[in-house]
Amino acid sequence: MSAETLTEPLLQATDVHKSYGRTAALDGAALTVRAGEVVAVMGPSGSGKSTLLHCLAGIVRADSGQVRYRGRDLTTMSDRERSALRRTDFGFVFQFGQLVPELTCLENVAIPLRLAGTRRRDAEARAGAWLERLEVGDVAGQRPGEVSGGQGQRVAVARALVAGPRVVFADEPTGALDSLNGERVMRLLTEAAHDTGAAVVLVTHEARVAAYSDREIVVRDGKSRDTERVS
Repeated sequence: MSAETLTEPLLQATDVHKSYGRTAALDGAALTVRAGEVVAVMGPSGSGKSTLLHCLAGIVRADSGQVRYRGRDLTTMSDRERSALRRTDFGFVFQFGQLVPELTCLENVAIPLRLAGTRRRDAEARAGAWLERLEVGDVAGQRPGEVSGGQGQRVAVARALVAGPRVVFADEPTGALDSLNGERVMRLLTEAAHDTGAAVVLVTHEARVAAYSDREIVVRDGKSRDTERVS
């Protein structure tokens, strides 16, 4: 990564607060992500780390504070604007993949492209190339229920990356996998993200998963603390 890339924030949260009823999920959390950077958000269950990811991705709106993406404040955007941003600039990998069970793995990966208006043939050609890159080209014609957990999660990673997002949000992407498959998913995810220049915001409670990041953010009681990686 160039010095210029590392200097300019791509995504930045400042003094973010979010409550659900009387329960404060975030209490002044902050985070900065630069292009091409892998940032691990760590913390115990209930610490607010997933809520922080949801605010960063525009899935939920922060009660106060700022979440700026390329200079634009997500907290002031309409639901439609934030939804459009999630289609064009953001990719998502969830703990259980959340693939559409009625579609083949190839069709699942092609979904972001089809939603953007790409012709089916072109979308599926690009999807097939990503499945090959994630070492699951052989399951393209199978449905999610017919593949292993590790294969399904690599299909989900392919879906997250196929449209060329600037930021990939991964919420406990290895939480449902054994250690071997988890390591494989993380290696392929971070390698592909580095190759394409995408930033990754990774929520995890596992040190072995966070080890794939460039930097760690620790969240406790809704507050965040930045921990620089020591090489």
